[in-house]
Amino acid sequence: MSLCSPSFRLPVPKLEDTIRRYLNAQKPLLNDDQFRKTEELAHHFEKGIGRELHEQLVAQDSQNKHTSYITGPWFDMYLKAREPVVFNFNAFMSFNPDPKSEYNDQLVRATNMTVSAIRFMKTFRAGYLEPEIFHLNPEKSDTQIFKKIIRFVPSSLSWFGAYMVNAYPLDMSQYFRLFNSTRLPKLNRDELYTDEKAKHLLVLRHGNFYVFDVLDRDGNMLKPSEIQAHLKYILSDNSPAPAFPLGYLSSENRDTWALLRKNLLDNGNEEALQKVDSAVFCLSLDDFSIKDFVHLSHTMLHGDGANRWYDKSFNLIITKDGTAGVNFEHSWGDGVAVLRFQNEVFKDSTKAPAISPQSQPASVDSSGAVQKLDFKLNDALKAGITKAKQKFDATVESLSLNLIQFHEGGKDLLKQKKLSPDAVAQLAFQMAFLRQYNQTVATYESCSTAAFKHGRTETIRPASIHTKKCSEAFVKELAKHSTEELQKLIVECSKYHGRLTKEAAMGQGFDRHLFSLRYLASSKGTALPDFYQDQAYARLNHNIISTSTLVSPAVKLGGFGPVVSDGFGVGYQVHDDWIGCNVSSYPTRNGKEFLQCIYKSLEDIFNVLKGKKVGS
Repeated sequence: MSLCSPSFRLPVPKLEDTIRRYLNAQKPLLNDDQFRKTEELAHHFEKGIGRELHEQLVAQDSQNKHTSYITGPWFDMYLKAREPVVFNFNAFMSFNPDPKSEYNDQLVRATNMTVSAIRFMKTFRAGYLEPEIFHLNPEKSDTQIFKKIIRFVPSSLSWFGAYMVNAYPLDMSQYFRLFNSTRLPKLNRDELYTDEKAKHLLVLRHGNFYVFDVLDRDGNMLKPSEIQAHLKYILSDNSPAPAFPLGYLSSENRDTWALLRKNLLDNGNEEALQKVDSAVFCLSLDDFSIKDFVHLSHTMLHGDGANRWYDKSFNLIITKDGTAGVNFEHSWGDGVAVLRFQNEVFKDSTKAPAISPQSQPASVDSSGAVQKLDFKLNDALKAGITKAKQKFDATVESLSLNLIQFHEGGKDLLKQKKLSPDAVAQLAFQMAFLRQYNQTVATYESCSTAAFKHGRTETIRPASIHTKKCSEAFVKELAKHSTEELQKLIVECSKYHGRLTKEAAMGQGFDRHLFSLRYLASSKGTALPDFYQDQAYARLNHNIISTSTLVSPAVKLGGFGPVVSDGFGVGYQVHDDWIGCNVSSYPTRNGKEFLQCIYKSLEDIFNVLKGKKVGS
């Protein structure tokens, strides 16, 4: 196909639309008095200081046509955050097993996935990687006829052909940070570092760091049998785990880690750290097998802290039984780029594997090719690692991960009923929280805006007056409603959620716009407008239910930590005939009970859709 990356820019929404959408999102969270106060502040903002800030943002945006209005503020938001990246920002997606079970051997899979990852990198760098297409009306554009026709349209015009049927090539500006990249801890604001000239892979095992070249001096990939030989050498190395594993430092508070890193550099570790930072990516080889889904989630979200480098763009993690996953740092990019990488690596490593279980490693001198990195640690660094480990272990101890699979229906039945599968899943979360806590709270759903140049994400606000009304009918007033009335309420929720989703994907949400106006106001050094000091604004941005979804043939499940200490992190997948849900929480919330309530909500919704009477 001749589609290029987006040339359309992320729109700055109209201020009046943003205020209207903001108030719609506040309505289900506030009582009448609170809402009146918030409404008054919002309209005052819209007519006064908000209008000035908006005009400044629009002027600034028109002077920076090479990027999007959200790019600078969003990078700053991530890079200025001082909390540890693990638990708070890094997310994971685990791969499905290789369909051919003998290929799930750790060495075989590590070799095949490493080779496929390098193939992906080389394809991208050579400019041969086609952009993915976001289909707003899939029935018109996600068809073979569209793909055939668009192939023959000159690339300068193919964009307009795609837009005619609402098909948007996704922005690929994040992809270059997938490889040879890391987030460097600095005081107050971290930096993203990329060195595309580096040719080596970083491998972690038992908390030890190894590097070896995977590209030759001309940039060609080593033979797969050589990569296999080097990985086999690492897997058979009997070196004990280090007494002070460096990996823990990347789990620290960013300012603490910045000071420790300066100490590392001053203590003669510059060359070793340079190898870590510039490596093509980090391959983490774990020496245990996966017991169950909960163990899988813990392994991929955080692991043991010693055998990860959380600052790398991504860690490709492969356990002893060949279970694989990706843990990725979030500042450089979003799930869309990582998912594309995972899809391609899964497809390539399973359909065109570089080696087979019968393949013999090359006869090469791995002891010369593989370098084990040695770090010089003084007492302050040893104390820093010990403290980082204590904090890490305490957080792991307090973090709960729980899962459910609902097998009484999925996407097929919902589509048949002309309902949005995503809307139904989100409705179940609202219903569940109401059942458990008798409240409607701020809820966040991530939506990609990669259909635009340098787009990142926008927020969908799934808690609405429609979900609140429907949830109350199911949870509190079941006896008062007929099955038909309940069905109608579900349809209303689906329609409204569908509208919010389309608006968000087209850059017409309200969160990023208000965030950018606030960023602009803060940069002036004057007092923040009253609108931003409203408690209701703070509450809306304290996302107790934070959600993200993906479905892919490559991915078994995904997840992330709660974004606030009293919140839930909800990763979910709506499949053709079942729904999966992965919930993280800290002790202030009961994730297991929340999942039970989600299950009950899904059961009630699907029973109503099937025309059955629901018991309370």
